[in-house]
Amino acid sequence: MSYRCVPSPRGEPDVRALVIWAMDWPVVAAGADHDEPVAIITRERVMACSKEARRRGVKRGMRVRQASGRCPQLKLLDRDPEGEVRGFEPVLRLLEKRIAPHMEVLRPGLVALPARGPARYFGGESALAEQITTVLTEAGIEARTGAADSVFAAALAVRAPQAGQLVPVGRTAAFLAPYPVGVLGRPRLSQLLPRLGITTLGAFAALHGERVLARFGQDAAAAQRTAQGLEARPLNVSGAEPDYSVTRAFEPAEDNLEPVAFIAKALAEQLHAGLARASAVAARLQVEVALANGLRLSRLWRHEGRLSALAVAERVRWQIAAWAETGQLDTAAAGITALRLVPEGLSAATGRQPLLFGPRIAPQELEHTAGQLQAMLGHRAVVRQELAGGRGPGERVVAIPYGDARSRPWVEGTWPGRLPAPHPAVVYPTPRPADLLAADGSPVSVSGRALLSRPPAALSVDGAGPVAVTGWSGPWPVLEDWWIPARARRLARLQVVCADGRAWLLHIRDGRWAVEALYG
Repeated sequence: MSYRCVPSPRGEPDVRALVIWAMDWPVVAAGADHDEPVAIITRERVMACSKEARRRGVKRGMRVRQASGRCPQLKLLDRDPEGEVRGFEPVLRLLEKRIAPHMEVLRPGLVALPARGPARYFGGESALAEQITTVLTEAGIEARTGAADSVFAAALAVRAPQAGQLVPVGRTAAFLAPYPVGVLGRPRLSQLLPRLGITTLGAFAALHGERVLARFGQDAAAAQRTAQGLEARPLNVSGAEPDYSVTRAFEPAEDNLEPVAFIAKALAEQLHAGLARASAVAARLQVEVALANGLRLSRLWRHEGRLSALAVAERVRWQIAAWAETGQLDTAAAGITALRLVPEGLSAATGRQPLLFGPRIAPQELEHTAGQLQAMLGHRAVVRQELAGGRGPGERVVAIPYGDARSRPWVEGTWPGRLPAPHPAVVYPTPRPADLLAADGSPVSVSGRALLSRPPAALSVDGAGPVAVTGWSGPWPVLEDWWIPARARRLARLQVVCADGRAWLLHIRDGRWAVEALYG
């Protein structure tokens, strides 16, 4: 891999950031083979894919249906954020041991570090980039590096067409100028600016700062600093940053990770409340765990003031699980004595508009109440329902603990063989046994060609007296995971209407009928 770095002008910026990108990390963390067409999907879109999938026309951001159309053999995998964190922890430990002791996790697979100190140690940024690439290549990880005068610009440089681009000191604004305003990640601003004829970061950066602040507010002013190649929020260099950290001690030491994860939610709420009272936001969040043997574990996550309390708690849970997975945290040998969250890089908050109309309960209040209930009753005590993939009605809705993120690989409309509308009113968690009888009282069966052996005449549910069948539809055969004998499932579904006015959804499997759902 080659690196491009133009000679720098004299003088150094206050901050010089280097970003390391472990390429296609969601694919790597899932254990997928790059020689196979694989896509990691979330919210019906491709968020990462293997090299073979890209070669066949699959791209990041595509809808699942479009990607499958381009590559029918595409293997779709649901994203596992917690697994990505666990898998990335050994990589972070390797980088901290061989490159630099302090790093910020932007997301699993993408980390940033102050470049000035390590660059001087290794003999310059180019030498530092070469060393990082060598270390990760030896570990079997394909990676790129990028450097600039801000973390935002370095994250763009690492993905630039010139692999491993090192933006010269003082040239970050020029590097950012051609990029569209959409890369700022602010949807409202990205929609408004093009309407005013401002389509690039260079044009946005050239606007008068006071007018941007007066017209668009604090968030836009921070975005303009980003477009100018500066950190969005000025660094606090006074050395007197207030202490807004929150801590929870465990006595005796806690050897179960679940209670610690529950407490993380309450701590995150407390942290956000303290920052809100001070009208401050944090650029980074330090997660610290103290162990009974005297050791301390810590990890720094990029925050930028955009993570909700639940998002913070989620990252704490991922981090604790990653430490346990890699053996750094052995609660059987030394339990957890304290959990501490430390906000860093504080700056003035831009504020949040409260609800004026609409629901009486604001999302913040709902998050707070759900977190309290989960802390008292357990993580799975409060759940939300979300659409999932499946052909049967019981497979399309899953219960997810409130606050957990779950991507949806296949939602309504993307599963061939699914049942058509109308949808049933009641879906039984466990199918109820049933008997479907012909006119002569003999059982009705389904052939290998999905044909009924006889017209159904009566239905008995849970051993109750048979009720006459007045109509039926189907059967619809289902054959799933046929390529994995241990998981293969073969059944057929049938809709029947009975003389008492009720309609049922039945399925037959291994010669036995059962009721899945009731229509009314």
